[in-house]
Amino acid sequence: MENRRVERGVKRGPVFEIEVDGETMLAYEGETIAAVLIAGGRRIFNRSPKINRNRGIYCGIGLCYECVMVVDGIPNRRACRQLATPGCRVESQAGLGPWEGQQ
Repeated sequence: MENRRVERGVKRGPVFEIEVDGETMLAYEGETIAAVLIAGGRRIFNRSPKINRNRGIYCGIGLCYECVMVVDGIPNRRACRQLATPGCRVESQAGLGPWEGQQ
């Protein structure tokens, strides 16, 4: 696993593992899921709903929904806003999943 984090002059919290599409990745307290993925060299988070194209982080502030993923079984979680938590399970999402309250 690649590590693209800035190391010099940065103090980090405790390290823990998360699972992304069956792969274990290292995360640090306070990092978003998007930060963990980018640090691990991953740029593709999901696929577009209509034409099945790769999607990843775009705005980085939660406005565009390009980085939605399934987090702990809940679809449409914005990876750029969702903090990584110890043992969380993250899955790529194909298109838009059902929104909360929808079946």
